[in-house]
Amino acid sequence: METDAPAATTQVVVTPPVVPPPVVLAPAEPDPAEPTPPPPTAPAEPVGAGGPPGFEPMATVPLAEEPPTRRSRGLLVGAVVAAAVAAAVAFLLVNGGDPGGLSTGATTVPPRTQPSPTPLATPSEGPACPEGLKLAFFGALTGDSASLGVNIKQGAELAIDEWNEENPDCQVGLEGLDSQGDAAQASALAQHAVEDGSIVGVIGPAFSGESLQANPLFEEAGLPVVTPSATRIDLADQGWTIFHRTIANDAAQGPRMAKYTVGTGATTVAVIDDASEYGIGLADVVRSTLSDEGGTLSTSESIDPAAQDYSATVNKIAGGNPDAVVYCGYYAEAGRFVKQLRDVGYEGTFVAGDGVLDPGFVAAAGSDAAEGAVITCPCAPAPDDYGTAYEEAFGQAAGSYSPEAYDAANIFLEAINAGNYDRGSINTFISNIDYQGITKHFKFDERGELAVVAIYAYRVEGGEIQPGEIIE
Repeated sequence: METDAPAATTQVVVTPPVVPPPVVLAPAEPDPAEPTPPPPTAPAEPVGAGGPPGFEPMATVPLAEEPPTRRSRGLLVGAVVAAAVAAAVAFLLVNGGDPGGLSTGATTVPPRTQPSPTPLATPSEGPACPEGLKLAFFGALTGDSASLGVNIKQGAELAIDEWNEENPDCQVGLEGLDSQGDAAQASALAQHAVEDGSIVGVIGPAFSGESLQANPLFEEAGLPVVTPSATRIDLADQGWTIFHRTIANDAAQGPRMAKYTVGTGATTVAVIDDASEYGIGLADVVRSTLSDEGGTLSTSESIDPAAQDYSATVNKIAGGNPDAVVYCGYYAEAGRFVKQLRDVGYEGTFVAGDGVLDPGFVAAAGSDAAEGAVITCPCAPAPDDYGTAYEEAFGQAAGSYSPEAYDAANIFLEAINAGNYDRGSINTFISNIDYQGITKHFKFDERGELAVVAIYAYRVEGGEIQPGEIIE
């Protein structure tokens, strides 16, 4: 069912009857989650073996079998608001510093300057919660990659609706900023958010290409962002003090993809990307780490995601007949691509990255062609309680990155709950947060990264994407 919009806000929703029309600043041709790429060219020069210079894989850790308890917003049981606030305040006052950093060795940029932690006000000590307070979702709500954006927005919406039900004197709105997955629209949308003083935080941007365009404007305005899905490694290397992400970057996912693929028995592997910022970044990590796992790169190509016919690449792969194909891009073209591979008789393993984790992949490929495909993702399977609440709210199963978006929204709400109502104090609170969500524990380093992460493998069986399992 559709949830009620929060009071005194501009709630923008997506597909009727679930959501009203999103904000779109200018019409644009729908695009699969990135600006229309140039004609396919040879992939970027792969980085050296073992990952980019100075690359150190992020630590991984299994997720607990039962979702951890947290402050209740009407969903999980056993967490108390006062205890959560007290714990966060105590941590900041006692430790007074930042968690350790993570090195991925991407582009050289000025170091990120972390805001100094300051004593945080509680709701009773600070000013009254202002009317019209809003968060914004930034990402695709229409276009070929809309499913990923809708998943994220609705996960955030669920958290905010629960907050509003429990906090009638401090209502928070959610505005949808529809990028259509097109980085060319990102700057104008970001400027819209910057100029709206009631927006105190951004959940997103959802994709890496639009993040590179929008985040410099957010940095200049001091508008904090928590992305649940943008995984390009060097997003954390731009010196942005407002940047945080709730999932692992491609420096963690790429080596796990290589390890998983070789672990299926594959020795020769073709790696294909969609020429997007995200696709090239993830594919290059896979290419550079295959040999570490005992695999050999047999074919390396980029395809045009706007194309319908991939016969040139498909025939090249079929001719070489590698043991496996790894694809890094988004679900719509991935479905067309694997179907064409199966149509010419290719029977090898098909492994894809997190941009493919959507039922739209199976729909585009057909259940026969998609059968047995494996999709890796730094996103956790939806906990049972969350999945039930999500389906009751929106009439559909929780999709990829939806639980991470729920956690991202609750990270902002923790800051508001502690009496922070302006962009600067919210950013300082988030940068120093120590918070247990439904997907993992959140504690950001000075670059906005999580120190401990996990990567999951989701298999397509019987025409459906099955729950993910941690790649050890």
